[in-house]
Amino acid sequence: MQAQDAAAAYFFKLWSWVETNIRIVVIGAVVVAVAAILLSYYFWRQNETEITAGKALTQLLISTPANSDASQLANAYLEIAADYPDTQAGGRALVLGAATLFASGKYAEAQAQFQKYLNLHPTGPFSAPAALGVAASLDAQGKTDSAADAYQRIINSFSDLNAVDAAKFALAKIDEHRGRFAEAENFYRDVVRDNPNSPLGSEAAFHGMQLRSKMPMTAVSNNPPAAFNLSTQP
Repeated sequence: MQAQDAAAAYFFKLWSWVETNIRIVVIGAVVVAVAAILLSYYFWRQNETEITAGKALTQLLISTPANSDASQLANAYLEIAADYPDTQAGGRALVLGAATLFASGKYAEAQAQFQKYLNLHPTGPFSAPAALGVAASLDAQGKTDSAADAYQRIINSFSDLNAVDAAKFALAKIDEHRGRFAEAENFYRDVVRDNPNSPLGSEAAFHGMQLRSKMPMTAVSNNPPAAFNLSTQP
């Protein structure tokens, strides 16, 4: 009985406060309702924008002739990226535009667009390919030291195995050119291990076997490095 009386007393005190502060209560309720409406609209709008961006990108992909001018195609991708900057489709269009610029030999422009994606979406779904694009663009411009640093950051920072192995292969080529044969061999071995039945793995195995002839005999074992093997995992 005492509990019921206490509850009743608390209820009347609360109701008295509500009646006294009814304006505050109403304003608070309105604010909550408006916030809920705005939040719902935001997510609805985001979803609608994502759908629209996806349709625009899909239409471009299916309607582009095989012999399209690379510059015009890159601009078309970049226009979609500019129109829908906060969407996944827009991000994909930005990376595709950068890749198209790279394929057409416009390495500095490609680097800028790959970097733009990383600036806008540092942890986005295409951040690893974009980082690889930056490194490859630097490499293609002859900026070997900067490219090597960029490849190493990919190896250290990303879990995307395709990007990591591509970076290792590219870094192996740089190390080989620098005469750092042991480092290059290690990278080639990693690529072969991770890609035993792929063109990249076969290419790494080929370069690794070529590299063996350039490597000195070890002082301890006096034996050359073990042969690469594509058929079995280490």
